[in-house]
Amino acid sequence: MKYSTDRILTTHAGALPQPPDLKQMHVAKDSGTPLSADAFSQRVRDAVAETVKKQIACGVDIINDGEVGKSNFSRYARERLSGFIERDAKPGDQTSTIYARDLIEFREYFQNRSYHRGDNVKRVFCDAPLKYVGYASLKAEIDDFKAGLQDQKYEEAFLPAIAPGTIEHWMKNDYYPSDEAYLVAIADAMHGEYKAIVDAGFLLQIDDPDLPDGWQFMSKMSVPEYRKYAELRVDALNHGLRDIPADRVRFHTCWGSYHGPHKYDIPLRDIIDLILKVKANTISIEAANPRHEHEWRVWEEIKLPAGKVLVPGVVGHATDIVEHPQAIADRLVRYAKTVGRENVMAGTDCGLGPRVGDPQIAWAKFEAMGEGARIASKELWKR
Repeated sequence: MKYSTDRILTTHAGALPQPPDLKQMHVAKDSGTPLSADAFSQRVRDAVAETVKKQIACGVDIINDGEVGKSNFSRYARERLSGFIERDAKPGDQTSTIYARDLIEFREYFQNRSYHRGDNVKRVFCDAPLKYVGYASLKAEIDDFKAGLQDQKYEEAFLPAIAPGTIEHWMKNDYYPSDEAYLVAIADAMHGEYKAIVDAGFLLQIDDPDLPDGWQFMSKMSVPEYRKYAELRVDALNHGLRDIPADRVRFHTCWGSYHGPHKYDIPLRDIIDLILKVKANTISIEAANPRHEHEWRVWEEIKLPAGKVLVPGVVGHATDIVEHPQAIADRLVRYAKTVGRENVMAGTDCGLGPRVGDPQIAWAKFEAMGEGARIASKELWKR
């Protein structure tokens, strides 16, 4: 892992814009429409190479494959695990609404925007022992990224994978005797993917948005109850990360990427110790949007552990406004003066590709982030 030893390094949270034709191919593939496997594989490989070059051109130092080979960040896990079925929800089945607390106050808002569809939807359930069956897809993902990185200049490269707790939120347990047993089974199944990414020479990024946004989903819990709930999920993740060096792991978390009020998000202060418990030396946290930007103050109270790097989001997915480089620089300087300039990198609140209004906006945000990091570096290193 890298530190910002002589300038503020830049990175991001994951998913980047997919070319329109590849997006259509993903839709066809997911719907079962006949599709040439060779044509799809080649288009993914070409898109990875294009995405690598665009990140570098925008000034991103620590890059990934843009997740362009995945239809979305959570669905891919279902495709790489066996032991699941899709069925209609039954009365009493728990919903997975990541805005459940907001929904109480803002029901009309969500209904008007077709967010809230009720309980009569199909959901995915575990109904058999879990097994990882995605090694061929994972190998293709790794090989495509290695091919795209050839002859390119960058600081480091990472590949994302999803956390057990986030998988559990969207794929419910109908088989294992307890939540703990189910989480351990997910962690055991995903361990092979985690390790393969690191063994391939990449940093492993764990995506776990549901560590904070599960608070909305578990809408009847108190903060102490939720902390116990969340800690069990962190313990399962650490079980999945066993034998993987912490300096090869990045942990990304956020409060859910839906555009909405987020009034009832759990405060960072209430879960920061659980985030820091994850066996990852790089911590990426949503920090740019109006609901969470003030939480840089948490780091005035909580000391960043030695050896860890903090990647606050300094550009966000919640707005199509391209942040001004000076505003980005101000955010970075604020964090650097709080936790140490060498321990800060510039990042994004979430994967920008599927969450802002147009690919041009996503890339413009990256360019602004690069410029903001340069401005901050001049101030912090007085040059």
